[in-house]
Amino acid sequence: MSLTDQLAACRQKSAEMVPEETRAKMRQAAEGLAASGLAESARGTGDVAPAFTLPNVRGETVALRDLLGEGPVVLSFYRGGWCPYCNLELRALQQALQQIETLGARLVAVSPEVPDQSLSTAEKAELTFEVLSDVGNAVARDFGLVFALAEDLRPVYHSWGLDIPAHNGDDRYETPIPATYVIAADGTIVQSFVDADYTKRMEPSDVVAALEALKA
Repeated sequence: MSLTDQLAACRQKSAEMVPEETRAKMRQAAEGLAASGLAESARGTGDVAPAFTLPNVRGETVALRDLLGEGPVVLSFYRGGWCPYCNLELRALQQALQQIETLGARLVAVSPEVPDQSLSTAEKAELTFEVLSDVGNAVARDFGLVFALAEDLRPVYHSWGLDIPAHNGDDRYETPIPATYVIAADGTIVQSFVDADYTKRMEPSDVVAALEALKA
């Protein structure tokens, strides 16, 4: 089953479980985010990826410049390990990891979660690629991806047991729009997927296709 199909199934399950009043709030927030133009103004294909250095789950620092010194980089921004759509994407990328690495690329996932939360996400999903912590969303902000969760949705998330400030180590309720970038060794973004709809993600097969085109 493709990632798109898995995401659609998750979306359908959510629609069946969430009350209509809550769904209405979520729709309104989604429409507002889409209308803001944030996704369209974010870094995209043809732009140069901003440099960054972030800690991984082992407390080591990882620099984009060093990764690019070894070849292309696939960079995935996700909201957090609490997001079921993010977990589906991370697992799908893990399944494609061998193909990605065979094409000479490194795969890196970034979220605003503190390192302990990132470690939990990596362990639960059995991820063997780098998972980095962008506490404060500094890197995601450089990519133009950051937004704040609508205030009327915050108590809803709390009612689900989702404490985003606790996950992120601050009180701003900020997350990135999920985004995937394929970055050439010179730092140029050669393929990008940025969508205000957090239930949509780039297919790993499209990531592989972009790397194959880059290698060709």
